[in-house]
Amino acid sequence: MSKADDRLIVALDLPNALEGLRLVEKLGDEVSFYKIGLGMLTGGGLALANELKEKGKRVFLDLKLFDIAQTIENAVAGLSQFDFDFLTVHGDPNVVRAAVAGRGDRNTKILAVTVLTSLDRSDLDLALIRSGDVDEIVTERARLAFAAGADGVIASAHEAAMIRTLPEAKGKLIVTPGIRPAGTKTDDQKRVMTPALAINAGADHIVVGRPIWRAEDPLSAARLVLAELSAI
Repeated sequence: MSKADDRLIVALDLPNALEGLRLVEKLGDEVSFYKIGLGMLTGGGLALANELKEKGKRVFLDLKLFDIAQTIENAVAGLSQFDFDFLTVHGDPNVVRAAVAGRGDRNTKILAVTVLTSLDRSDLDLALIRSGDVDEIVTERARLAFAAGADGVIASAHEAAMIRTLPEAKGKLIVTPGIRPAGTKTDDQKRVMTPALAINAGADHIVVGRPIWRAEDPLSAARLVLAELSAI
């Protein structure tokens, strides 16, 4: 069997670890990379993350940590000992620096969140975020995060091409949520793109959740995404 394409990260945005594990079993060897976020944390998410690592899967722990520097450093030090592949923190430079310090010489990649893909300019206005186009704000936050030591960023595929032009982005990862295969619902996402367009725009990995786990046949849905990626 060919090696799974780890450009696809399947988001296990399910209520608990048992449901997550059932989905993983349905997808089998065709998916190698999974995201576990806050929604499952109290439903056994960390236990599932460790179990997936034992099964040889890659794990993206999407906690979007944000706190004072010492708390971030302590939290990341504790989490990185489990050798998860990716861990997210908010992209504020002081948070990123603390996360990198906490990670130390372990293998976990620190990914900085720029602007959530569920937000648009009106949402930023309500949050008192400075004026300017969303893509410009995302690109500048990415630049600052890279300068602070981030291994990569979380950003909409709409901003990936701009981020790729940054000198600071050389050798860094871009992971894009808000991916919607053609013909699927956008749900609460506002800055979306199809899998192939996202990779062509500069993303290293795409995150797909509801279009797969909510499908009547999740394996077929995952195969459609993988087929689109393989055609690039």
